Amino acid sequence: MSDYYYKFGPSDVFYNRIETHPKNEFLIFNSQVFYNKKSKQSGSLTASVPCVEVGFINLHELNVDRSSDRSGFIHPYVVKTSKRSKLSTTTAADFDRKFSYGQKMTGSYRLSASIGRQYFSSGLEGGTTNYTGSALKNTFNYYQKISPLYAYTSSAHALSYLNKASDASCLVTVPSIFYGSSIKKGTVDLKFFITGTLMGRVQDIRSNGELVQTEPVGSTGSGSVAGMVLYNEGFVYLSGSWSLDPATYTFDGGSNAPKWIHFGGGANDGVTTSPSASFFMAFSGTNYVPNITALAHARKGELNHSNNFSYIKHNQVSALGPFTGSTAYFERDLTIKNTVSSSYLDPTGSFQKKTYISKIGIYDDDKNLIAIASLAKPVKKTEERDLTFKLKLDI
Repeated sequence: MSDYYYKFGPSDVFYNRIETHPKNEFLIFNSQVFYNKKSKQSGSLTASVPCVEVGFINLHELNVDRSSDRSGFIHPYVVKTSKRSKLSTTTAADFDRKFSYGQKMTGSYRLSASIGRQYFSSGLEGGTTNYTGSALKNTFNYYQKISPLYAYTSSAHALSYLNKASDASCLVTVPSIFYGSSIKKGTVDLKFFITGTLMGRVQDIRSNGELVQTEPVGSTGSGSVAGMVLYNEGFVYLSGSWSLDPATYTFDGGSNAPKWIHFGGGANDGVTTSPSASFFMAFSGTNYVPNITALAHARKGELNHSNNFSYIKHNQVSALGPFTGSTAYFERDLTIKNTVSSSYLDPTGSFQKKTYISKIGIYDDDKNLIAIASLAKPVKKTEERDLTFKLKLDI
């Protein structure tokens, strides 16, 4: 191994942004959420390998297949000092009263998320303690530039059942970990099943947030707008109040005909929904990944010496150390191994000084090693060869 330091030139580093569209699918059945067709996974140390419930996603996938007694869980901690550093979950009052100097303040890395749902029988502003409407009013009105049906009150459009303040509705919440920066327009797809039969399907086919009922063709409500999508905030608002089936089932605490306002019942909302009903939701996200591409050069006549023991001829290891005595000190000459290819044993062909590059280290300005790029196969470097290695890092 040799330590050669080179500085990246102005044309060697490129900063890019990759746009990705992760696809997500959720199935809600019998008050249970299933994500991307994943069932429960049992491991050797725990009943749940991801360390979260089915239908949830584990942020950073920490504490995977660890003992359920939490003794082996990775966790954050901060030691109380005069600098007053603390975890965001620790209040200033708790910092002063509950912890002594030198004591650890610990947190938890079982950070998980799944979709949720809220049902509003009297609209987003119904009830004296419901502030959902006032919190989302400006957001809905902001989206009017792509569709007038986003207007918070129905006085701005012709559809009376899209009065967000007072009409019965449900709100499906999608955490940003599933979609990134925003939900991709034109990808939202909701399906309502009764005993496995498709009773209704809505899609944002116009890519303007309007969830239009597209199936079954010719059914009640076909072509009507059942709700709206708040793409950047991760909300799906549904207020379609027409019956998808004349029969009644258990929805939102009562016996009701299936309607879009009952979509997603049982999705982490504490509501008991008829086992005859199941719901499907699919969408793609828009996520941006910062990317750095760097070019590392191995020029002609450079990087052709190594301090690795394999660089010198065999059976010289015992002579590596210097000779010392009472009157003299000298270092023995070592012979570099001739690796010229030949079909004969111990060839005597022309010597070529060469190395094999297997790793490239990235250092900061203080020469601290911050990253290592490992090659799948070592690359031969001779004195007359110019090599350029392309390094990519997703942040």
